[in-house]
Amino acid sequence: MKKTIITIILALLMPLFPALCQVKRQMRGAWIATVANIDWPSQTAVGHSQQQKEEMITILNELERLKFNMIVFQIRPTADAFYYSELEPLSYWLTGKQGANNDEPYDPLSFVIEEAHKRCIDVHVWLNPYRATHTFTTQDLDSLHIYNQHPEWFFQYGDKYYFNPGLDETRQWLTDVVADIVNRYDIDAIHFDDYFYPYKVRAPKGSESLWIDFPDKETFEKYPRGYSNIDEWRRNNVNLIIEELQQTIKQIKPWVEFGISPFGVWRNQSSDPLRGSKTQAGVQNYDDLYADILLWLEKGWIDYVAPQLYWEIGKRVADYEILAHWWAENSYGKNLYVGHFVSQLTNKKAPAAWQAPNEICRQLALNESIEQIDGSIMYSTAPMLTNPQGMLDSLANNYFLYHALPPINRNISAGMPMPPQSITINQHTLNWQAAQDAQYYVIYAFPLGEEINFDNPKYIAGKTTQTTFTLDEPDRYEAICVTAINKYKHESLPCILRNYIY
Repeated sequence: MKKTIITIILALLMPLFPALCQVKRQMRGAWIATVANIDWPSQTAVGHSQQQKEEMITILNELERLKFNMIVFQIRPTADAFYYSELEPLSYWLTGKQGANNDEPYDPLSFVIEEAHKRCIDVHVWLNPYRATHTFTTQDLDSLHIYNQHPEWFFQYGDKYYFNPGLDETRQWLTDVVADIVNRYDIDAIHFDDYFYPYKVRAPKGSESLWIDFPDKETFEKYPRGYSNIDEWRRNNVNLIIEELQQTIKQIKPWVEFGISPFGVWRNQSSDPLRGSKTQAGVQNYDDLYADILLWLEKGWIDYVAPQLYWEIGKRVADYEILAHWWAENSYGKNLYVGHFVSQLTNKKAPAAWQAPNEICRQLALNESIEQIDGSIMYSTAPMLTNPQGMLDSLANNYFLYHALPPINRNISAGMPMPPQSITINQHTLNWQAAQDAQYYVIYAFPLGEEINFDNPKYIAGKTTQTTFTLDEPDRYEAICVTAINKYKHESLPCILRNYIY
């Protein structure tokens, strides 16, 4: 009864939260899935560079309008590439044939980075570490695909092929792939989702076991590394690559973040009475995917966590509200972004909570009440941009009403950049001298008679990578200021134009 009353009060107060709780630092992200052409490119654009570019520009323009500040762009769905690589072939979902090129060759990742950064949107690149096939067979793989070079590194499990996580060669290959990307591209983060060891495959009817075991027992027996329990060994396989990738990324570019978006339940309380969540989920990261997320957070091997909380508030076996609080209490001080299942708003077979506008907004309102939550990432972009149940209107008019800067990562140390210099105004145009190491600039405009408060996002007039900015009605403002943001997301001291005569 008490929980029901709290839920009713929350629903009544929800429209007031956005106006009261706007913060200057908040992650506002969107996943752009490329596997099976979920979000980009469309199936009609496969193989056609110009159409792909136009579709991406449309996506980025809309995200910019809605004041998003980050995308998670999938660039390696099945040991293939949405970028130019000497290690792995171009993706089937980009060109229509793995290893082939488009009608007009171009590098999609370079294009996305340039266009996103132009809009002051960060680019987190999303890789799947172990999956080698998805909806096709090994016969469809390019001759240069690593499977065809080293088939002994792979297993078939269910209808897909996966790298063997127990091999040193697998870890080295993935490290080489990540190092190549970080070295050559101006990315802001490396991002993995929930696919580590694959989700369990159900055994045929009549089998002794309910599930087919992943076929790495022989590898375990050959390379036990001191472990006698295969589950602990599997978790260690994943631990090793996570720790190694953190070190590799930071050695190359210390500002590039490493983030994980795990399945939303680490462990149920029935499996771990001390640290488990009050859920009854059928899948658990620790036990089924062999992903010990809490260890990675505690050790600082990852820079942020974005759990996929894809259930509604009040769901019996996995309540969004319970899990949001659980992750907030178990993030070990690392940045915490919630993954939201926006696609569910378009599912006519979804539970009733998703049919009544708007479950995502209810979740965003709840997030505002949990201090440790640093923002949200929406899955996925294409259905979200159809404005399901008026969600985009709610973002534009309430939750994302003002600009927000990406949060500073608490796992990475850095200082502030130098400020821009010599700000001037001519008619409606601001100009200033560039700041060293600036990734982009933030323009503040403080109206006459109002306080000068750099923590209040309503005073952010805009962001730009240029050293010029057009400001409407500049005579309305007591002060106009420009700051610089560096690659670590730190902000400089302001360069101030104040008490000028228009």
